[in-house]
Amino acid sequence: MMEMQKPQEAHRKLQALVGTWVGEEKLFPSPWDPKGGSALGRFQARVDLDGFFVICDYTEERGGQVTYRGHGVFGYDPQQKTYTMNWFDSISPGSPAAARGKWEGDQLMFENAHPRGHSRYIYTFEGNDRYTFRLENSTDGKSWAPMMEGKYKRP
Repeated sequence: MMEMQKPQEAHRKLQALVGTWVGEEKLFPSPWDPKGGSALGRFQARVDLDGFFVICDYTEERGGQVTYRGHGVFGYDPQQKTYTMNWFDSISPGSPAAARGKWEGDQLMFENAHPRGHSRYIYTFEGNDRYTFRLENSTDGKSWAPMMEGKYKRP
């Protein structure tokens, strides 16, 4: 019988995302939202699948109405020595390519390419009870523009 693999320190590091988070968000004008504006984000994440993944559910509210929902699966690929983020949401149909990322200090950053260009997702942890998130887009993968940023805390 083969011995089952166990989560590594890299898997455990993703637990920084675990918990219930609420935050104010700023949406920048973009082709998907020409006016931009403010929103309220809720992010709930848990460790699952024997400690190998962090799974989250996200909602964004504007004017008291949920306008966007997302579901994320965060993991670590030990062969490629990279973090992974698979994101599914209520706006983009299909199964997008996984974003790949790395930790640098207190920052976890992912990037991926997709049919509309490139995206970068930046989580910056400020202690155990706060983090900021920034989503940036690019048409060429070189010049980046902010799409959204939020500041989250545990309620």
